Amino acid sequence: MPEAPLVVVADPIDRAALERLRAGPCRIVDASGDPTTLPAALADAEILIVRSRTKVTAALLRGAPRLTLIARAGVGVDNVDQAAAAARGIRVVNAPTAATASVAELTVAFYLLLVRGLLPAIASTRAGRWERSAHGRELLGKTVGFVGYGRIAREIARRLAPFGAVTIAYDPFVPAAVDRTEIVPWDALLDRSDLLSVHAALTAENHHLLDARAFARLKPGAFLVNVARGPLVDEAALLAALKSGRLAGAALDVFEVEPPVHRELVELPNVIATPHVGAMTVEGQGRAGAEIVDEVLRALRGEPLVALVPPPPGGRP
Repeated sequence: MPEAPLVVVADPIDRAALERLRAGPCRIVDASGDPTTLPAALADAEILIVRSRTKVTAALLRGAPRLTLIARAGVGVDNVDQAAAAARGIRVVNAPTAATASVAELTVAFYLLLVRGLLPAIASTRAGRWERSAHGRELLGKTVGFVGYGRIAREIARRLAPFGAVTIAYDPFVPAAVDRTEIVPWDALLDRSDLLSVHAALTAENHHLLDARAFARLKPGAFLVNVARGPLVDEAALLAALKSGRLAGAALDVFEVEPPVHRELVELPNVIATPHVGAMTVEGQGRAGAEIVDEVLRALRGEPLVALVPPPPGGRP
């Protein structure tokens, strides 16, 4: 009797989801605790489960001759060499809705912290001062511009409606919004945004999409929020825009290199820096594990997959 298919778990996933997978029609090798065991485990693997830590390179795939499916327990798949996978006929799936609420809530929290100027107020109170002069502004009437208008940006727009904020978006793949958000050209997005919020997938074409030219076009005193991928923003250009006062502040959950190497950027008093935690809520990680295990079980049963990832579209404004 042939052995059951081997599923290799390269990165930690939700414990309940992993136990459900163990009860499925497969064998499991959990290499998440010791990444050095991954290459040996992949020799017979048919399915590989990753989060963001493991980089699924062409070299890694060459050591997995039987692999048929890469399952990313999260949204972004920029850690997977999709061209190399496609050349081998390896399918790639993700968990597209798992982190939507978690990232949307973090983003709105960033908006409020930035616009109200709360970090300096918190720091001064902690330092023993009591500075009660007029401080910060309101979200009411502010224009929030989305770079990319997928699930997360749409969820943020829904959460912003009660605040009375105006939402606009640039997305070459979205001809019209399904809500009150206005789809606008790239330059109009930069001209009009009080808060520029980045939610695009990372591709080779949009690396450093937010560069010195883009920051120079933004209205003086605007804020930048990036919860998507670090390389979408040229950090040297961002640092210059912040130090010159062109930008009033930034909130960054992602960086070009993680952990960040541009210490001057993260140490600026008008920068909020967090360690890529947008999706890292208990609920979000539970959903990511559940969604990806559902997809793996469908693959093992020979059923149609519901979260296949096509090769990412390119395009730079």
